[in-house]
Amino acid sequence: MNTDARNRTALPALMALCLSVGAIFSVTTQAAEASQTMTSTPNNTAALSDKQQTIPLIAAFMATSDMPNLNAALNQGLDAGLSISETREILVQLYAYVGFPRSLNALNELMTVVQARKQRGIEDAPGREPGRAIPVGDELLAAGTANQTKISGAPVKGPVFEFAPVANQFLRTHLFGDIFERDNLDWQSRELATVGALAATPGVESQLRSHMAASLRVGLSAAQLREVTELLKKHGDAQTAERANAALTQAVAASGK
Repeated sequence: MNTDARNRTALPALMALCLSVGAIFSVTTQAAEASQTMTSTPNNTAALSDKQQTIPLIAAFMATSDMPNLNAALNQGLDAGLSISETREILVQLYAYVGFPRSLNALNELMTVVQARKQRGIEDAPGREPGRAIPVGDELLAAGTANQTKISGAPVKGPVFEFAPVANQFLRTHLFGDIFERDNLDWQSRELATVGALAATPGVESQLRSHMAASLRVGLSAAQLREVTELLKKHGDAQTAERANAALTQAVAASGK
């Protein structure tokens, strides 16, 4: 069985694994945040775009299985210009952080929203599928490793991966390979979604802090991420916003921004 086949056979293990993804960054945080390697052109806009504002809310309500608020957030996202493909990709990616059941339920909700909008005469932009083929085998591992290094700011290593090296193999080949190689959603949007979902999930504060740092690294500004915390405070719940604000404060302090 080749590398790609072994990895895809082990996908169910990834759900639990990705909830410990903060370990990826914790072993390289200081050096990574000092260099602040960027993976995209920095966004010099003072505020999030209308589309970007809806992404962490969609993610937070998906993570808490709050279907009424998720329905509203999906409608807001589509109204703001998210394509069906982009919205679907957000919900697909987040299975790696909050599990397949929530992802599948949210995808069903998106289907309901799109159909209801169509019946009201609203034709949402379908968007596009990934524009390049996802590599397989050793090429997938190489691509995923490169993506992981860019997002974490340095090569990833540490005791946890010495203890369970297959864990990092799954992360490199599936999360950072299969998922992050899909170019129908940019990395800033992917990090906004991850931050929203983790902020709404108690007990994963270290992972949330790591993804706040990653968000800075892919070109989002501290001001934009503060806007995320305000959006979560206004539209979500106080504890979600508090977790996001604490993680951002720590990430900004570590980065020197």
